[in-house]
Amino acid sequence: MATTDPRAKTATPPASDPVPRFPDGFLWGVSTSAHQIEGAADEREPSVWDTFTAEPGRVKDGSTAAVACDHYHRYEQDVALLAGLGVDAYRFSISWPRVNSPGGLDFYDRLVDALCAAGVRPVATLFHWDLPLGLDWRERDTAARFADHAAVVAGRLGDRVTRWITLNEPAEHTLLGHALGLHAPGKQLLFDALPVAHHQLLAHGLAVPVLRAAGATDIGIANSHGPTWPASDDSADVAAADFYDVLLNRLFAEPLLLGAYPSGLGELMPADDLAADLKTISAPLDFYGVNYYAPTRVGAPQGTEIDFGGVRMPAELPFSVREIEGVPVTDFGWPVLPDGLTELLTGFRDRYGDRLPPIVITENGCSYDGLDDQDRIGYLDGHIRALHRAIEAGVDVRGYFVWSLLDNFEWAEGYARRFGLVHVDYATQKRTPKASYGWYRELLRAQR
Repeated sequence: MATTDPRAKTATPPASDPVPRFPDGFLWGVSTSAHQIEGAADEREPSVWDTFTAEPGRVKDGSTAAVACDHYHRYEQDVALLAGLGVDAYRFSISWPRVNSPGGLDFYDRLVDALCAAGVRPVATLFHWDLPLGLDWRERDTAARFADHAAVVAGRLGDRVTRWITLNEPAEHTLLGHALGLHAPGKQLLFDALPVAHHQLLAHGLAVPVLRAAGATDIGIANSHGPTWPASDDSADVAAADFYDVLLNRLFAEPLLLGAYPSGLGELMPADDLAADLKTISAPLDFYGVNYYAPTRVGAPQGTEIDFGGVRMPAELPFSVREIEGVPVTDFGWPVLPDGLTELLTGFRDRYGDRLPPIVITENGCSYDGLDDQDRIGYLDGHIRALHRAIEAGVDVRGYFVWSLLDNFEWAEGYARRFGLVHVDYATQKRTPKASYGWYRELLRAQR
């Protein structure tokens, strides 16, 4: 979560010594998502995000992703940028509404062929929030429909795509999209959104055997995680932080890794046979994807609505999110705390032990303006070093993906936030590599 502390807006500069060497075979990449970059909205069926962004006031700058980066028509240019960057792999998502449209899978055929020809391994995410209209994660049937979607996509691409991510950030899709109403589909259900969490996890579990049947050898999920820090040692703050940690971290990790929900949550889930659902959800994974941005400081509820980092936190929540003061922040106002990544990964290792498969950092990045984006370089440098410290501490981490290749449509923020290694002029669609693109390219060369 964000802090808007005005006292420190600049990230820590990169260290002068080289980034330490990572293990042989470590996978280096970048990530994007379909709805944020593809555009060509008139060449696919609509999603919940299309109707959401059409409602006045939903997106801060009033924009939509109808054109975005026009990646659908310019993918060859973007693959060339990937090849020039020298990444091992490219994580992209496959638009479910596009797959449902005539010719939609043909696009992904072309994209995957281009990636393979460029020597870039395709890593496909099957769902990154753009649910087709008419489906609803509150309904159990949507999980079964997702398994059908996985079968169609893997049947077409599985001869070339062997590494798959089922879902991206079900926690955020549940919280922001269904509990608070700040993302599509705009529901404000608060704790009545828990079925959305269960059905997404069930969808993941149903998709795993489908992908294996299509020849997949590397299957995972991309969950967002971060350390939760109590605002103080006061028992009320500690209890609130523990609750937040359960809701945002353990609720989405433990059914997958332990085959059980945290205490007290299982009975709230919509399942006639919860044990059977959990057996499906906890199907063995080949890797566990972690999206990391920052820790969260949490205290007892304050009795008033809080606007925190662009997220309105209702007064009735049993916790309140607080600022982390005195640290650098990104242009988005998010705190820059690389050591939080080391803390998160070593904590996961300690909590889940041999139930934790190898980890891949499926997203890590920051929003900064400008082509000479030294702040982004400092951010990435610090986090990559923090990741190396986790590996030295014994955490099995196999890969790292920067978010993101391109500046793009940043959901409810519109086009105000720039996360890309490559600048996009949305008026002309001109791509311009930033200083961070060159820095990452040189880091990859040095690692090899």
